[in-house]
Formats: sequence, C-alpha cells, structure tokens
Amino acid sequence: MSLFHVTRRGLMAAGSALVLALGTGAASQAQTPPGVLIVGQIAEPKSLDPDTVTAVNDFRILFNVYEGLVRYKDGTLEVEPSLATGWDISEDGTEYTFTLREGVTFHDGSPFNAEAVKFNFDRMLDENHPYYDTGPFPLSFYFSAVEDIEVIDDLTIKFTLTSSYAPFLSNLAYTPGLIVSKAAVEERGADFGRQPSGTGPFRFVEWRSNEAVVVESNPDYWNGAPELEAVVYRPITDANTRTAEMLAGGIDVMVEVPPVALSEFQGEGYNIVEQAGPHVWFLILNAKEGPFTDKRVRQAANYAINKEALVNEVLEGTAEVAAGPTPPAFSWAYNEELEPYPYDPEKARELIAEAGAEGAELTFYVTEGGSGMLDPIAMGTAIQADLQAVGLNVKIETYEWNTFLGEVNPGLEGKADMAEMAWMTNDPDTLPFLALRTEAWPQEGGFNSGYYSNPEVDELLQQARVSTDQDERARLYKEMQAIVQDDAPWVFVANWKQNAVTNDRVENFTLQPSFFLLLEDVVKK
Repeated sequence: MSLFHVTRRGLMAAGSALVLALGTGAASQAQTPPGVLIVGQIAEPKSLDPDTVTAVNDFRILFNVYEGLVRYKDGTLEVEPSLATGWDISEDGTEYTFTLREGVTFHDGSPFNAEAVKFNFDRMLDENHPYYDTGPFPLSFYFSAVEDIEVIDDLTIKFTLTSSYAPFLSNLAYTPGLIVSKAAVEERGADFGRQPSGTGPFRFVEWRSNEAVVVESNPDYWNGAPELEAVVYRPITDANTRTAEMLAGGIDVMVEVPPVALSEFQGEGYNIVEQAGPHVWFLILNAKEGPFTDKRVRQAANYAINKEALVNEVLEGTAEVAAGPTPPAFSWAYNEELEPYPYDPEKARELIAEAGAEGAELTFYVTEGGSGMLDPIAMGTAIQADLQAVGLNVKIETYEWNTFLGEVNPGLEGKADMAEMAWMTNDPDTLPFLALRTEAWPQEGGFNSGYYSNPEVDELLQQARVSTDQDERARLYKEMQAIVQDDAPWVFVANWKQNAVTNDRVENFTLQPSFFLLLEDVVKK
C-alpha cells in the first residue's frame, strides 16, 4: 500500500511506514501523505492520560483527543462552552451547575453523561477511588476547592466548592479538566495512558515508543469530523535534527523552533507562526539547603545573569526579560511597576561577599529540551558562565526532559542547588499557587521544588483565589509579585513568544495563548 493512500484500515501501517522511513534517514526522499499531518514534537509523551501529565509537550496531543466541559475561545484565555452547553453559578460562588451536551459519545462508543463527568473528578480527587491515578506530580491541585460532585440527572451535574474560587471555570478548560471515558478506564486500567479514549475530534490509533503517536479523524465527532485524516506526532528531541527534518520535508509542522533556526524558514515554502502567551522561564533556587538559603545569594544570582544578552543573543529576540513570577500576558493582574533585576555583576559580588558565599559549589540541573524551555543547553551554559564570573562554581548536570522532570519535581533537596524550569499557565493563580506556596512543597504534592516559604505570600494567594472581585484579585497578585521578586526564590529570566513553522501544504494552522495545539480545523493539501 502506498503512503499516499491512507484509509481507516491502512492508517496504522501507513503511519508506521512513514515513521520508519523518516527515522532511518530517508527524510529527503520521503513525501508525507496528503491529509496526514506530521508534527515534530520536542519529546516523547509521558502519558496520554490527562490526569497524570504536566508537560505542554503532552498537552499538544491530549487537546485533540479529549475535551473538557468548557474550553478557551479561539485566540483567547476566555472560557466558552464545550461538553457543557451552559452553567449556572450560585450567588455565593460555591455552586456550579452544568448542563451537558446531548448525544456525545466517547471514542470507544460509551456515552458521555453526568456519571462519566463525576467519575473523572472522583478518580482525580478521591485517593480511595478504585481507579485513582494522578501520576507522581498531579495537577489535581487545580480542583482542591471541590467539596462535592452531584449527578442531578443524565445531563446535569453540580460542583460544590468549599468556598468561592475565581479560577474554577478557567481550570476546567485546562488539562486536568479533560474528560476521559469511564468505560475505557475500567476496561484498560493501568494501560489507559497508552490506550486513551476521549470525545475529541481525533481518536487514538497507535503509540510506537520513541517513534510516533498516531491519531485519526473521529467520524462521529459532535462538531463534525476534521478534514485531516490523521495526525502523526513524532518525538524529535534534538532541535537541530528537528530543523533538518523540517527542511527536508519529513515533517509538516515543527513546534518550538530554535531561535537560531528561524532564519532558515523565512523563504518560500514555509510559514512561521507566533503567538504570545502566559509563559515564564526561570531558575528554581534551592532555598532549603546550600548557598541559596540566604536571600542575598538568591538576589546575587538575579544580578549576575545577563538576561538581556540571553534574550537578544541566545534567543534571537524571541522573548523578553522577565520581571517576576507572573507573565505580562495576564495584563489585568501583572505588576507593571516591577522592573527586571538589572545586569550588575559588581552588585552580585558584593552580596555574595556579604553572605560569605564566595567560591560556593553549585549543582545546576539542565534539560536537553522540553516544554517551552527555550534552547535550554545554550541558556544553561551562558548562565553557568555568568555565575562563575561572580565567584560561584557551577557544575551542570544534563537530563532528557522526562528524566529531568523526575529529578526536579520531587524537590531539589539533597540533589541540586538550581534547575531550569518553564511554565505556561491559564490563570495568574496557577503558577504561584502550585509552585510558591509553603503548602506546595513537594512532600505536600505541589511543585515548589526549591522549598520557598513566605507566610505573607501564602496569605495573599489564598485571598486572591477566593475573591470574586477581579480588581481586588489584581491588587493581591501585584502585591504578591513585589514580595516574591524581592525574596528571589527564582532567577526570573524570560517570557517567551511561542512559535512554530509549517510547510506551505498546511492551511488554517494557528497557535493559541493557552499553548495548546488545536488541529481540528487544519487542512493539508
């Protein structure tokens, strides 16, 4: 069978043959089939179960297989109906009652209904649930305010919260709000993450480890089947190899284009797509042990690193220097009065001397590539040089992305002094709540891998998430940002403008502020 003739029966074979051809160096001879979109991903997915993943790399697949009760409007972070057609909110903001879309089925043929929705959230939040599985670094934090979930009838479900919680609807549109098939989880158990079933525009076909994940158009999709016959996600971790594959015609879409490679796609035959979003690239500093327990040394690291040079020279102007923990994309909550730490190596040396930290030995975790990590090895090497120039001895340890997460997310205690990290979030509550609160230390199930703790920050975040007044929330977030910037639990490096490149056979391709990769409307000639 030719690669050009992709049918329902032949899809797995065609996808596998294509992956084999491209994976064995035949990219320059291979012609990708019409109607089949080949996406060059930055890493192998960890899982295809939305309850167990944290990386945008995986989200790019999940949001084409699954849907939530709500979703973000195209080009925005505003919420609109999806699997729910509408909802009512109680006057005190503690009860959300959703009307569900009628006639929707999961890819395995089982019905979407209120029982399926309840199953999803019980599975995520109830540790005694028979199918409880949130992975080692759960995003179930997003729904910590949920107290009870009640099935009213087949198409109506009510969530009761412990208190009003402003980000609730936005969080439902994010990854942990995606709805999986109850029947498929019960049937497949621990294997569900490799044999997923959702309600989305594409349904799962095959996962060949370290080669490809293949999905096909869902003919029964409630909003109409996509025109694409299939999508093949190929993990190509090396950025230079990913660039070469794109230039050779082996892939149709390349995400996270290295800044140094952008110029290669300026001519005919390619389209470069950019989209600003709520992204922050930072260095986690170990505030529990070692030199960074002293705020002066943490501040010194912020002064020592030439972030303007990183943004303009390493990243080729594709990002802006970050001033604090909140991305400016959240314009209503962003503290515009904050200025980034200036590049001041002399000030850094003074603070290091005051703290008695001259010559301190630092272990620095760097990843080879991963979600929004912005040319991480080049960035890490430049950062190492800047810190060594002010008298700190930095040893880099490099890891593949999923291994890196396995080292960093459980906490840096006993392992490292600093680590690269990037977050793309849906609400100004998310990143600080999950990664800066005292109760978000790793042993509490959070992502505060550097063990930062400030009771005033904890209190501001708690007040902000229960306030129903957006102006009040904005004031609280801005105050939080000022405190965190001064405490310097991180080195605040950059806010990135995401990018991708497509060949000219691909139409209707866009990037979203959410950083999700939505392919329902994409067409390939």
